[in-house]
Amino acid sequence: MSLSTHVLDAAVGRPAEGVPVRLESRAADGSWKPVATGRTDADGRFRDWPAPGAGVHRLVFETEGISVFYPEVAVAFTITEPERHYHIPLLLSPFAYSTYRGS
Repeated sequence: MSLSTHVLDAAVGRPAEGVPVRLESRAADGSWKPVATGRTDADGRFRDWPAPGAGVHRLVFETEGISVFYPEVAVAFTITEPERHYHIPLLLSPFAYSTYRGS
């Protein structure tokens, strides 16, 4: 299993470099446990996540400075096929964001 993310700044039309992001996994009691942290590279990507395995996880992006309204964006997702690649892109603008399961 592999996991990657890509952050794009729609307001300026280019990748968002240096965005702090962390991976968390949901524990049996419903709390979130930190797994790893990183920053997006010059292309707005971060690829070096540890394989979290099956279950519910989330990427938490510290978007303050890019988004005027959202200082943080949390994208929760479920891994059902741990052998597959999961790509979680984030498209940011000052007052909105969107995400989808990429390839």
